Amino acid sequence: MYRIFSIFFISLSFIMQAQEIKQTAGRTQLGEFAPKFAELNDDILFGQVWNRQDKLSAHDRSVVTVVALMAQGLTDSSFRHHLEFAKSNGVTREEIAEILTHAAFYAGWPKAWAAFRMAKDVWADAQTTQPGSGNDAMSKEEYQATIIFPIGEPNDAYAQYFDGQSYLAPIVKEGVKISNVTFEPGCRNHWHIHHATSGGGQTLICVGGRGYYQEWGKEPIEMHPGDVVIIPAGVKHWHGAAHDSWFSHLAYEIPGTDTSNEWLEPVE
Repeated sequence: MYRIFSIFFISLSFIMQAQEIKQTAGRTQLGEFAPKFAELNDDILFGQVWNRQDKLSAHDRSVVTVVALMAQGLTDSSFRHHLEFAKSNGVTREEIAEILTHAAFYAGWPKAWAAFRMAKDVWADAQTTQPGSGNDAMSKEEYQATIIFPIGEPNDAYAQYFDGQSYLAPIVKEGVKISNVTFEPGCRNHWHIHHATSGGGQTLICVGGRGYYQEWGKEPIEMHPGDVVIIPAGVKHWHGAAHDSWFSHLAYEIPGTDTSNEWLEPVE
């Protein structure tokens, strides 16, 4: 049985900081002229509302915002900013095209045309990919700039258990060891089981990109930054990146007795 929690409930402060959305544009542009507006923009709208990711992910908030602005015909610099923000929050080229197409029937065809002209420019470097192709527009360096934790080095020690390229960066090396595992687009690990006679299992905390977690016999669960999965011992599962997005999660083993990992067949 999987359980997904919001990062709001995680007590590790550095994890919370990794997901916090901060905005300073209000104070930078209007701090002297309209200090109260700047405060509301930076501290309330972005500091509080956008950070309520236990209620709605940043990915989904971007979708709502883009559609709301398009519906008003506000395809100005602020609209472009939110398109770029949506892209950084994991909204793909294919998703934005479908979102704007659907909204066109409700918001108006001319508004959709205007929105598409700007969206096409924002996602100009993104290529349509096939599942598992690993062909993503964002380079490793570009992706690193979107997350707080290091991508690390190629995960060569476990390469035989991954389809595609993964990376490993130890974050906490003493006590409960925590590592950041990063998957290139389309990369995923094989089915595996964490065994233990008592306790045991693993916790995954998504800190970047978009990926999936699946238990044997169940549908895959999409993961975005802030999503947490607690995997009990004895559960057969896999996790990895979406075909068109990088994916990073912190991983740490839950303490237990006689713990071990069993690697199984690749995911078909």
